[in-house]
Amino acid sequence: MAARILNGAEIAEQIKAGVAAEVRLLAAQGVRPGLAAVLVGDDPASAIYVRSKIKACDALGIYGEGVTLPASVSAQELLERVAGLNRRDDIDAILVQLPLPAHIDKHVVLSDIAPEKDVDGLHPVNAGLLSQRRDSLVPCTPAGVMELLRHNGIATAGVEAVVVGRSNIVGKPMAMLLTNADATVTLCHSQTRDLAAVTRRADILVVAVGKPGLITREHVKPGATVVDIGINRLESKELVERFFPGDAKRQINFAKNGYVLVGDVCPEVAEIAGALTPVPGGVGPLTIAMLMVNTLKAARLRRAGMEGRGRPSPRESALAERG
Repeated sequence: MAARILNGAEIAEQIKAGVAAEVRLLAAQGVRPGLAAVLVGDDPASAIYVRSKIKACDALGIYGEGVTLPASVSAQELLERVAGLNRRDDIDAILVQLPLPAHIDKHVVLSDIAPEKDVDGLHPVNAGLLSQRRDSLVPCTPAGVMELLRHNGIATAGVEAVVVGRSNIVGKPMAMLLTNADATVTLCHSQTRDLAAVTRRADILVVAVGKPGLITREHVKPGATVVDIGINRLESKELVERFFPGDAKRQINFAKNGYVLVGDVCPEVAEIAGALTPVPGGVGPLTIAMLMVNTLKAARLRRAGMEGRGRPSPRESALAERG
């Protein structure tokens, strides 16, 4: 029996509609949330991501500002730009698109973003609050996964969850959110022995490594929920045929574009999993939706007199509680 497909795009649209409605309420009070996205260098993928975030802001009534700096910018110059955004009252939310050039320490830059404007949830203050199960700005992709599970009625309390990948952006906060939601969590990584033996225990398996097809059917417990956060380009015809045998649609896409996308989970897992996110169309759309949620939340938390400083709206409280 084929796995139930968990469509993140549909859920993302519902979330963004809710954000747009709240932005309109703020607009009636003369307030417009503002997001600044900083792009360093001319990496094509990063540029696409930043444009998509600004476009989402525009669609929801949020002020979106792109800040583009050359790859040669010094660390000091970048920190000065971040400091300027920290001071601006019309900017409630700041993100610095990763990766940064090798000569710039991303940890220093991310730590210089004001915690209350850190909508990527990567500042040490926000990471600490998350670890203490306190309300904070949470990394968008893991927050999106929690919304995906909730919308599809997939329980977390008491289940065994396994997260493959230990990055600060996805893996670690994902494990923390699942722990906070009362799952029993194992965090796997490149040094995990017998990965398949560990992942086969999972009722919920979340994979965020960046290795195409790493997880095969031997890694998955029958009936498990599998969340594939990876997105990889296959640019070899042989690999496309290996991952998608007999899939005429993907063969046509490969011939047209020169690549097709695959996650960290091999497509064959759909034959054994109970539920599975597609790539693309699974977690990706939810990442931007949750960025919009975080931007709205940052605007509310920063501005006294709307609902009280430090007191989020009912929707935001619900999102934080689910995390």
